Amino acid sequence: MADDAAELTVGDRTIRISHPDRVMFPARGETKLDLAHYYLAVGDGITRALRERPCMLHRFPTGVSGEKVHQKRLPRGAPSWVETVQVYFPRYKRTADELCVTEPASVIWAVQMGTVEFHPWNSRREHVEEPDEWRIDLDPMPDCPFDRVRRVAHVAHEILDELGITGYPKTSGGSGLHIYVRIEPRWGFDEVRTAALAFAREVARRAPDDVTTEWWRKDRDPASVFVDYNQNARDHTMAAAYSVRGNPEATVSTPIAWDEIAEVDPRELTLATVPDRFARLGDLHARIDEVAHTIEPLLEWAERDEKS
Repeated sequence: MADDAAELTVGDRTIRISHPDRVMFPARGETKLDLAHYYLAVGDGITRALRERPCMLHRFPTGVSGEKVHQKRLPRGAPSWVETVQVYFPRYKRTADELCVTEPASVIWAVQMGTVEFHPWNSRREHVEEPDEWRIDLDPMPDCPFDRVRRVAHVAHEILDELGITGYPKTSGGSGLHIYVRIEPRWGFDEVRTAALAFAREVARRAPDDVTTEWWRKDRDPASVFVDYNQNARDHTMAAAYSVRGNPEATVSTPIAWDEIAEVDPRELTLATVPDRFARLGDLHARIDEVAHTIEPLLEWAERDEKS
């Protein structure tokens, strides 16, 4: 092992981590090697969140205080065992071979390439054009207190329960909350986005003082929660469950239980704290693939809204 490198064993792979002492997160001084050890600690969870999905990488080659690279194409120099999936971008009439995680070693190799954040599609390579994940993004505007996000999350939970749908919440790693729902891969991106908008409108009906669905930022109440249905559009991505975020404090987009929403402080869920939590609780999204739901009731709501 060279003086300026470390080697990690991940399954039956050996990953070389160059510049292991490079400080990636200045708030507490966590290094590139610390980041790799974090992703090893939550390996089952991050692999489940990314498995077989096209994945965009947010790379910070010199740490989060430096340049940020949005990497759609697999970085050069990938070993032969790192898998990819080809996606097409109609706007540019081009394709790209994106990372397609199938094992924890792929995640650690991406860390070696300076990756901090993992942003997967909501579809898998077997059916790239048909999402199997509906994402509810509760995005607070600048003046919105987190208690308001909590209230809106409970309204969303109430509606999901009425629909007989199981949602899996997580922190965003920022100031919002996400709820993921596994759906049948029967509909295209436009239909899933339409269903997401219908759900957002229903949330707004029940919490009109807290929620906005206005598309243009200038039209939103700066103290409201925007239910961002457009995160379900094609090639729109969000930080995966267990993804570290590219900020100095190394906050983590962390799966939580519904009964934690009332007390959770997203700022406390970081690279430093989540491994112990994961060891204690396991992956709270471990059962997300057990049931895939239909979005037909939501499409009926969308049709109703269109008529009215």
